[in-house]
Amino acid sequence: MTTFRLPHRGARRARRGLLAMGTLLLTCVCGSAAAQSRIAVVDIQRAINETEDGRKAKAQLKKLFNKRQKVLDKKQKAIKSMKEELEKQKDVLSKTALQKRLEGYQKAAVELQGVYVEYQRELAAKEAELTKGIIERMRGILRRIGQSQGYALIVERNEAGVMWVPSNLDLTDMLIQRYNSGKGRPKKKRRSKKTK
Repeated sequence: MTTFRLPHRGARRARRGLLAMGTLLLTCVCGSAAAQSRIAVVDIQRAINETEDGRKAKAQLKKLFNKRQKVLDKKQKAIKSMKEELEKQKDVLSKTALQKRLEGYQKAAVELQGVYVEYQRELAAKEAELTKGIIERMRGILRRIGQSQGYALIVERNEAGVMWVPSNLDLTDMLIQRYNSGKGRPKKKRRSKKTK
């Protein structure tokens, strides 16, 4: 049975290497200054999963995922039936008829693969759409934390290849707490009352 995963890790592998190299380069270039600088990490994915807005976004994404998975399962079941029917009738059908059905089966399998790829792209785009505002708001919160607490660098834990960090340098819990308390939320403009 073809199952597809929620997108979010594939393209990040290439960036991990670049971020790790960048961090190493920063450390080498800055020398002793880097040794005195404060560096922290944050797990953005965990923060998204543990914020109210993030949970809502993930629920919407899961709903779409389940809907698309049902379509894929139905198509895959139809293809499996075609294959079983071909197996049963391969001795009964003429070569021409067998070839025609085999081509139909192969065409259906290729179409299923195309639908699978299309759904993966759709889910990735939807995830980006749903989390864009959340991530922007988190960046603002992290920028303020970095400035107020004197961090020279805040690195995304999963993308920078961080293997270990002391808990006092992990800002994820603080980010989640500040996000859920409403920090970084755009201020609503007040409407002026019009008199008639």
